[in-house]
Amino acid sequence: MKPLLRVDTLITKIGAARVVDGVSFRVEAGETYALLGESGCGKSITALSLMRLLPDGGRIVSGAVRLGDTDVLALPEREMRRVRGGRMAMVFQEPMLALNPVIRVGDQIGEALSLHQGLAGAAAREAARALLDSVGVPDAARRLDTYPFELSGGLRQRMMIAMALAGEPELLIADEPTTALDVTIQAQVLGVLRDLRATRRMGMLLITHDLGVVAENADRVGVMYAGELLEEGARDAFFTAPQHPYSRMLFEALPRTGDGGRLATIAGQVPRLDAPLPGCRFAPRCPFAIARCREESPGWRELGGMRVRCHRAGELPTDSVRERIAHSATAHVPQTLLQVEGLKMYFPIRRGVIPRTVGYVRAVDGVDLAVQAGRTLALVGESGCGKTTVGKALLRLIEPTAGTIMLGGETVAAKRMPALRRQAQMVFQDPFSSLNPRMRVADILLEGMEALGVDTRGKRRGAVARLLSQVGLPDDAGDRYPHAFSGGQRQRIAIARALAVSPRLVICDEPTSALDVSVQAQILNLLKDLQDDLGLAYLFITHNLAVVEYLAHEVAVMYLGRIVEQGPAGAVLHTPRHPYTQALVGALPRIEPHAGRRIIRLAGDQPSPLNPPAGCHFHPRCPHASAICRQTYPQQTDLGGGHWVRCHWVAEQGKDFPG
Repeated sequence: MKPLLRVDTLITKIGAARVVDGVSFRVEAGETYALLGESGCGKSITALSLMRLLPDGGRIVSGAVRLGDTDVLALPEREMRRVRGGRMAMVFQEPMLALNPVIRVGDQIGEALSLHQGLAGAAAREAARALLDSVGVPDAARRLDTYPFELSGGLRQRMMIAMALAGEPELLIADEPTTALDVTIQAQVLGVLRDLRATRRMGMLLITHDLGVVAENADRVGVMYAGELLEEGARDAFFTAPQHPYSRMLFEALPRTGDGGRLATIAGQVPRLDAPLPGCRFAPRCPFAIARCREESPGWRELGGMRVRCHRAGELPTDSVRERIAHSATAHVPQTLLQVEGLKMYFPIRRGVIPRTVGYVRAVDGVDLAVQAGRTLALVGESGCGKTTVGKALLRLIEPTAGTIMLGGETVAAKRMPALRRQAQMVFQDPFSSLNPRMRVADILLEGMEALGVDTRGKRRGAVARLLSQVGLPDDAGDRYPHAFSGGQRQRIAIARALAVSPRLVICDEPTSALDVSVQAQILNLLKDLQDDLGLAYLFITHNLAVVEYLAHEVAVMYLGRIVEQGPAGAVLHTPRHPYTQALVGALPRIEPHAGRRIIRLAGDQPSPLNPPAGCHFHPRCPHASAICRQTYPQQTDLGGGHWVRCHWVAEQGKDFPG
């Protein structure tokens, strides 16, 4: 039986770079094939080659792509338009860029229906509504008349999937479909894709760098590096015993539950592809490389149910790649560094010719937090719950509406801002946006020291060199501009800038959300080392619970502006009690088997903070909601050991009831 998709020795160039170099794989009908690897490995260009949607300067040099009996590369463009979006469709990584912001969603889906099914008018609108229903969009008829910017990230991604399905494709290509989504929304989107694959018998090419997503969704896996496939085989064989050193090091870079040791990192970067690359392309970064690896490109070998390209396959040691560094356990006497009580941040909504306040967005609605010196408190929750607003309000980057903030035992007030800036700093989510592109790195680091009068001019220059060394940047980094660095290096610069004034507290806002797992491991190791060396306290804002398991001592779970559960990281993540926390933990993709794991799928989206639900804010999405949940906001229920929750259901069950 012929495969649905067959790719043979595909070579694609962009300029002089061979971005895809001799890639071959197949996808069967009803099967999900995952293409896994770091950014820059050529995964997305492979997908764009299949669709013949290459960027300027890109061209397919050689190879074959067959969709059933159709030679895709031999089709004239006019016929390719029927295949593209018809028999073969693509869900792009960033739906806000792929959707037209000035055209209603229904019209965009209708355009695809008109092109591939010849539908128009009422028939097209009804078909578009049915597509939105099929991908789980609530109130589908109303959503047809909305614009993309009015929708959440999860809904926009569903709109993209609905548009891709308009042509009833045989093959769906999903390029990082959940990268920027919260774990709950990610679980919903992946569930939609799994259901569609099962009901329509579609083949699916899933492009991702997330091993958890691969473990839960793929049938077969191909590992890509520097334009080549290095390893390929069935999912179970791959997760039982990955054979290539690169695959094994990706596994070792993952944060593991209860593992406080250093994470394995992959030294160096993916090589440039515009020059000849003799030998194995991973050899410069491989801890097992020998002379032959640098001189001779390896061929394919069958091993352990996998196909692998490695000269040393089968010879590698069976123990872990990572070298653990044991941190001595020292007695810790808790000392509160940051104390927050009743923090509120309301944003007024003003309308009319003469603007008047008609309501408030309750972004933060009565938050209490405490961060201990030298420890990490993780603030977790879906996008839009108010996490980042809390971080900015604590540093008075936005002025709080109400509440008390005490840092080092003193109340934070406007007249004491210089002292606050010395004690607390922030590392933002996107370092490229937060670093001035017109300033050299040394000037960026000096700016804060000069503004707050840290040291003398001569000492500041020496401090810059120490900071660069401290965060693992080369000596000449100070003379370069931010654009000259990789994403991970820019985040190191942002961390160095925060450390320049010797703070006691660092607020980290999603510092690893856009990084590959190997670069993420480097940043997490750096943060842990800095905490150990300097005694830093972190308020770590994130939606990535795998990172929380590795780094945090305490966890606070936030929903619609309020803390709903808080306690030691082990208690909150291993025995979550609030239904929302259980859903967050259950939605986290894992590479371990699912035995004994409870998975709760949340319905709908987080309500608007402009008009939060009465009673418990979570009750419209809660599987345990009762009448009292709709009427009264729950009081705090103490579960012991510093673990507490706000939930009527937990209070009724008793604190000893297993969550």
